[in-house]
Amino acid sequence: MFAKPSLIAIGLAVGLAAVLPGKAEAHRRWLLPSATVLSGDSATVSVDAAASNELFSFDHRPMPLNDLQVIGPDGQPLQPKIIGSGEHRSVFDVSLQQPGTYRLAIVNGGMMGFYELNGEPRRWRGTRAQLNQIPPEATNVRVSENNGRTETFVTLGAPTETALRPSGSGLEMIPVTHPNDLVAGEPAQMRFVIDGQPAAGLEVEFVEGGTRYRDEAGIQTLTTAADGTVTLTAPEAGMYYIEASHAEEGPSDIGRRASYTAVLEFLPL
Repeated sequence: MFAKPSLIAIGLAVGLAAVLPGKAEAHRRWLLPSATVLSGDSATVSVDAAASNELFSFDHRPMPLNDLQVIGPDGQPLQPKIIGSGEHRSVFDVSLQQPGTYRLAIVNGGMMGFYELNGEPRRWRGTRAQLNQIPPEATNVRVSENNGRTETFVTLGAPTETALRPSGSGLEMIPVTHPNDLVAGEPAQMRFVIDGQPAAGLEVEFVEGGTRYRDEAGIQTLTTAADGTVTLTAPEAGMYYIEASHAEEGPSDIGRRASYTAVLEFLPL
């Protein structure tokens, strides 16, 4: 029998902090595009991928690009051009050859756990289908399932909706207001879902970039309505950061945690 989620949370606190962002972790994970709204028949967007203390400064570490996904305006995956990773950031280019909206995301998931075998501590990573890799004689088993999504959006020409469709897995944001049609001072609505169902009462952090240059971070803490919606209002034009997380007890006493982060650009009037 697996340990209860309360024990899981204690036993995996350090490990989870290394995998997914959360309220207790100062490092924020983000994808920062060189532009979000472009014109013409084609264009290229360069994207920085990093985890940092300040938004959007390169002061901590690069984000790995193994789980990078780019969805084009027709809903089909595209292959980005990976530039590489340095000490503080990873960089990739996306060639925009179709008009419409593109979703750029790093999506990761899996399970991790700790157990003891013959009195020795062991660590395990895998999928739900691989749980049988943990020996049946193991003791003090603590397992948690983790899902994380970090994304941003860019549009060439007129905005479209196809790439915005949710996958139905993990914590996701469904834009009600198009993410590349955001204006400072005007309210924008987003809807959060967990496995496709409304994420009611979800705490969402909304932060303007450039925190390094402010005495106060200026974090807006918002709560989703019963249908998962939340209203974002940016006081100034610029790049903004969204973060939310969801934790629950899963089947077979396996804890679960899902996280979501995104970068949105609010343009001036």
